[in-house]
Amino acid sequence: MENISQTIAQDLLKIRAVFFRPEEPFTWASGIKSPVYCDNRLTLTAPEVRCHVENALAETIRREYPDAEVLMGTSTAGIAHAAITAHILGLPMGYVRSGSKDHGRQNQIEGKLEPGEKVVVVEDLISTGGSVIEVVNVLREAGAEVLGVVSIFTYGMKKGLERLAAAGVRNVSLTDFDVIAQAAAQQSYIRPEDVARLLAFRDNPSDESWMKGGR
Repeated sequence: MENISQTIAQDLLKIRAVFFRPEEPFTWASGIKSPVYCDNRLTLTAPEVRCHVENALAETIRREYPDAEVLMGTSTAGIAHAAITAHILGLPMGYVRSGSKDHGRQNQIEGKLEPGEKVVVVEDLISTGGSVIEVVNVLREAGAEVLGVVSIFTYGMKKGLERLAAAGVRNVSLTDFDVIAQAAAQQSYIRPEDVARLLAFRDNPSDESWMKGGR
């Protein structure tokens, strides 16, 4: 039986949630040029895959964070996943805005959160780790005990891993860049020789020699 990491990787590939363009890289908001773009929002419109993802997130939380009392989604991509997973687990949920509202109660945290409550953050993907660390910091400032993060996919970049470690944030992802790259080659989404280029990008995104096949 396939493990969950391989199953989710194959699911993401099947619904074209992962795009590969090593010859014509994507440019992220950070300016990083990437041979891969992952759009996990597409899982929401694919019921079978969505079921796999949400049940896997729920099982991961049961296994890794058994003391969780509240789930908090990241805005906006993590909100739906947090809501569905919380429903499966029978837990309350809310979400954290990227900034405080400029009207009403000016909330940044939406949903009831009591000081001392044990929180798990639900994120769709992690690259350099900056945005999810900001969410964790907001929750900590509100008095929550953040047990950690669950995410659908992680690039596993060195910078991201180091930032999470420095912030004392634990993340558990359903699948990762290495598994997806291997699965993509096996299923002919990319050429086998492209795997090394993808992993070179993962290891050092600032070194763009992977664009020329690592030469």
